[in-house]
Amino acid sequence: MGWYSSLALILILAVTAEAAGPRGRVEYIGGTVTAIGEGSRGLLKTTDEDYLTLVTRERTLRVDYGRVNLIEYGQNVSRRYVMAIVLSPVLILAKKRRHFLTLGYQDDEGKQQALVFVVDKNDVRLVLASLEARTGVKVDFQDEEARRAGKG
Repeated sequence: MGWYSSLALILILAVTAEAAGPRGRVEYIGGTVTAIGEGSRGLLKTTDEDYLTLVTRERTLRVDYGRVNLIEYGQNVSRRYVMAIVLSPVLILAKKRRHFLTLGYQDDEGKQQALVFVVDKNDVRLVLASLEARTGVKVDFQDEEARRAGKG
C-alpha cells in the first residue's frame, strides 16, 4: 500500500470519526431545574433505554423517559412554560434564528419541570426522532418551518 493510499485511508477515518462524534449538542437556556446553570453547554444523550441524560461540564441530569409529557420544538419558547422560566429578553428578541426545544416532565416528587434548550442545527433531527421514539410522546412543532427543520 503506497503512501497515497495510506493518506486516503487516514482522511476517510478522520471524516468518519468526525461524523460519528458527539451528537445531541445543546445549550441549556433556562427552566425550572436550578441544578443546571443557564448557558451551560452539553450533550443530550438519548442512547440509554430508560433515561434521557443531559451531561454538562458541571452536572449530569437524568430524566426517566416515562415521565416526559411534552416535547415542543420551534422558534419560540413554549408559551406554556415561559412564565415559569426567567429568560433574558435579549436572547428571546435576538434576530439570529434559534430553534428551541422545550421538554416538560414530572420529577420524582410529582412536580412539573421544564427544560429549555437551543439544539445544534446539525443534531436537531437526531434528538427529536430519538426523543419521540424513546418517550412515545409526539413532538409538538410550533409551525411548518420547525416541522421541516425537525423532520427534514
